[in-house]
Amino acid sequence: MRPTLFRRAAVTTAALGLALAATPGAAVAEERAATGFTNLPVRVTVSVQGPDGLLFEKKVLTWGHDVTTATGGTHKCDGTNGGAHASKVPTPTAALDHAAKRNGFTWDGTWYASFDDFSVDTVKGVSGGGSAYWNISVNGTPTPVGGCQFEIEHGDTVSFVWTSF
Repeated sequence: MRPTLFRRAAVTTAALGLALAATPGAAVAEERAATGFTNLPVRVTVSVQGPDGLLFEKKVLTWGHDVTTATGGTHKCDGTNGGAHASKVPTPTAALDHAAKRNGFTWDGTWYASFDDFSVDTVKGVSGGGSAYWNISVNGTPTPVGGCQFEIEHGDTVSFVWTSF
């Protein structure tokens, strides 16, 4: 009887070890699918590239949430903006907001009701101004929609790059 109990314990321990070793992205995706809840926190790398070099880069835990800027006020930034998603999801602008709050820098953006989204205007005191803008990309590809509409996933790299016209 003891060898069977020992084997069961060994198999259970091995299975638990494999489950814990699985990639976090797969675990998050499985949990999202199982629960139907899409706004689970994800860990992404947020990178901010200014005209003179890297301003910020760090991994951040984020999810879609209400965002407040000095210029734009408080608005949702959870992927439901503009009807992009039926339920809340993590977004690039929400990730920038979390990065700023947790790392002691500011950003500002204008709210455009017609787009149901923010335009990122200033990050860490660097403004786009009349000759540049803050381009948002995920994994090196510019987002086709606003930063409060695009869904990001665990492991993504979210970049805000100062881009001249």
